[in-house]
Amino acid sequence: MIEGPRRWCFLAAIGFAVVAAAQAGEIPASDRRTDYQLMSPELRQMQDDDTVNPGMLWVLDGEALWERKEGSQGKSCADCHGGAAASMKGVAARYPTIDPKLGQPIDLEGRINACRTVHQGAPPLDFESKELLALTVYVARQSKGLPIDIPDNPATARFVDAGRSIFERRQGQLNLSCAQCHDDNWGQKLAGATIPQGHPNGYPVYRLEWQSLGSLQRRLRNCLFGMRAEPYAYGASEMTELELFLAWRARGLAIETPAVRP
Repeated sequence: MIEGPRRWCFLAAIGFAVVAAAQAGEIPASDRRTDYQLMSPELRQMQDDDTVNPGMLWVLDGEALWERKEGSQGKSCADCHGGAAASMKGVAARYPTIDPKLGQPIDLEGRINACRTVHQGAPPLDFESKELLALTVYVARQSKGLPIDIPDNPATARFVDAGRSIFERRQGQLNLSCAQCHDDNWGQKLAGATIPQGHPNGYPVYRLEWQSLGSLQRRLRNCLFGMRAEPYAYGASEMTELELFLAWRARGLAIETPAVRP
């Protein structure tokens, strides 16, 4: 997804042309491309080499946090789940998922915080905090290479549809939707950068623009800022529904966490 004030100023200049473009519709499975496939060879190499991928620093922190006892229960994640390499394999590929008790979607960050409060007696971690990002990327790392596998069932479908509605809704002063960039115009150039399809399979990602690791919700809020729209709050139901739709839209693509992006 494209980000940055200067890029979006440029987008405003061509906004009417983009809005008028014919709708291409949802991307067929055979045409799905991760952002990785649209990056330069140098960035691909940075992502592929664990010794130079900056996101691995958070993975190492997450490994330490996995073993650290927390809260009034004095438990660690490992006390309940054992080794993450086995117990967390494939988990990230199924998130966001529908929580049966809540009756609504919950993402990986939400599940980690729920485990902390319910099972460890510890306070939830702040969104975008170093600790929450580290635990999330460590858990997601255990599913690297596995395909995103969001179930196709009625319980999930209504929330997928809610997320789709947000994705396709024109918003903000630029009157743009996510779909107009990432479904209809992916692969084209915008301010010298290639517009990606906007798949979530690398999150949390290390973005060179941020010089830090960041969550998918951070990226979605950046996009809404760029559209000159009011961003949803971290943890809002609209955010989780949009995350679920994006995961469903990317089903079959391999988890790349921690990905590197421009």
